[in-house]
Amino acid sequence: MRQAAVQALRTARRAPVWQAGKQPSLLSFTHNQVRGSRPYSGGRRLFFVPATLQSSMHLRNFSLAVISTVVASGAWYAYQGDSNAQSLATQVRGFASSAIATAHAEGPSESTRRALLVSNDQFYTATLSGDQPLQKTTDDSDRRVLNMLTPEQATEKLRRNEESYLVNRGKGVVRYDIVQVPSNSPIEDDHAEKIVEVPSSVAGNTNGDPSSDWMFWAVFDGHSGWTTSAKLRNVLISYVARELNATYKAAAADPSILTPSSDAVDAAIKQGFLRLDDDIVNKSVDKVLKENSRNVAAEMLAPALSGSCALLSFYDSNSKDLKIAVAGDSRAVLGRRGPSGKWTATALSEDQTGGTPSEMKRLREEHPNEPYVTRNGRILGQLEPSRSFGDATYKWTKNIQDKIKAKFFGRTPSPLLRTPPYVTAEPVITTTKMDPSKGDFIVMATDGLWEMLSNEEVVGLVGQWLEQQKSGNGNKAWLQSWFGFNGQKQLPVEAVNDASTEGQRRPIRQQQYDISGVASRFVVEDKNVATHLVRNAMGGKDKDMMCALLTLPSPYSRRYRDDVTVEVIFFGEGTEQTGTVEINNEASASEEPPKAKL
Repeated sequence: MRQAAVQALRTARRAPVWQAGKQPSLLSFTHNQVRGSRPYSGGRRLFFVPATLQSSMHLRNFSLAVISTVVASGAWYAYQGDSNAQSLATQVRGFASSAIATAHAEGPSESTRRALLVSNDQFYTATLSGDQPLQKTTDDSDRRVLNMLTPEQATEKLRRNEESYLVNRGKGVVRYDIVQVPSNSPIEDDHAEKIVEVPSSVAGNTNGDPSSDWMFWAVFDGHSGWTTSAKLRNVLISYVARELNATYKAAAADPSILTPSSDAVDAAIKQGFLRLDDDIVNKSVDKVLKENSRNVAAEMLAPALSGSCALLSFYDSNSKDLKIAVAGDSRAVLGRRGPSGKWTATALSEDQTGGTPSEMKRLREEHPNEPYVTRNGRILGQLEPSRSFGDATYKWTKNIQDKIKAKFFGRTPSPLLRTPPYVTAEPVITTTKMDPSKGDFIVMATDGLWEMLSNEEVVGLVGQWLEQQKSGNGNKAWLQSWFGFNGQKQLPVEAVNDASTEGQRRPIRQQQYDISGVASRFVVEDKNVATHLVRNAMGGKDKDMMCALLTLPSPYSRRYRDDVTVEVIFFGEGTEQTGTVEINNEASASEEPPKAKL
């Protein structure tokens, strides 16, 4: 076995790699740990089938050599007990059979197709001859095709989950756009939106309106699974709305108050977050121990064992207050136009991780004499977000974890676990007074966007998109708040004050990919502004970059990009006040009616 591996390696070294011409490297990648509780183990290399060489003989020799090397080496090291090499062989074994079939094709093929080669932590675009696609069938009958997506196919993938809604209620919000682009399969992100009409008897209106709107938007960044974020999508807004309802009713019943204070509203939102997390993490354990069933445990404990960050926006159309509540490292940024005609980017949240100075200080004060409460920017050296839902292994006591493991399933608690909980779902809340007449907008997104674009780039890209919408679509009602804005060649955004981004991480992918900072790399091609942001995060004008990033299948894509969920909310006065929320078909992937938004 060992001799077979050595011989295959020698054969591979003799193959005339890339003699057809130098292939441009799209990305160079520095290993980055995943966000969940299990750090990524670096050192693995994924080989997709190589590109066309100068002749079909070169293609055949090189393909067989590489496949033989990987499979034989993997078999040898698996025999020797090397887990990393065994995993490598497992990763590529499924691609080998179809690749060998292609390599054995007699004579050059008349057709060609784009493909990817990933090697030594870099990937390249190239052209493959032959008409048989490189593919494998996974356990869920999905197809993993290694053909390079065309720009049209990449665009279809970007737009697959986009939604856009026109809010014709005259309450200060005129439109919001949403998009999700998965990296994990299934996607671990989720989102939720809801508009609640509140009677004046509850809202305590002082402006004469018979009712007010409570508007909610939320994005959830799951990790170690999708179950926690799915739970939040189903119930978080309901939990928060229930607490707000009680708070507003109590204030309206007092003639001297009528509306609750800002602090009282903050307390209600925090209570909603904490009650839900207590139900997920603690109440579920009580029920599972009472039922004493492994099947019940598997179902009820799933949202506790995985985790999710949560970013919630709450807008009260009566007070014009926008509350941003964040537990984790998703981020909200305000775009507001200044006197110069450019936009300013103001962060409304702080990234909450084990490496954020304010969070490190809090954790060390709560857990004195535990020097490893944060290590390498992670909680106990493992989990990156310092606030989240679920993640029960950082909240349960050692006794509870041992009991669950003995009765049902589970992992051995970390030896550093001494005084849990280390992670909390209590959000940090900011309040911003909105003026719809100024045409403000809010961008909410999971960190998959912010690791690729800066706050200023995101706000400038929305400004650029708005200018094109105005020039290309005439006098649309929802756009009226943005009239008078002058188009500019560069992104229309003010320069950043470095002090304003303390507590926020820079877009690390730009450094990894050596992306130029010039605004000329951006494009405007989408009717949905959230899709517009993701397109430019994935490469913009560099279509090879975008196509390559979107071609990489799960789970390998996670090394290069994260799940991305983006919501953009436009505040404005509008002219159409039909009291409805309508789907915006031109910027949505489907023409289905809104899903319980009102």
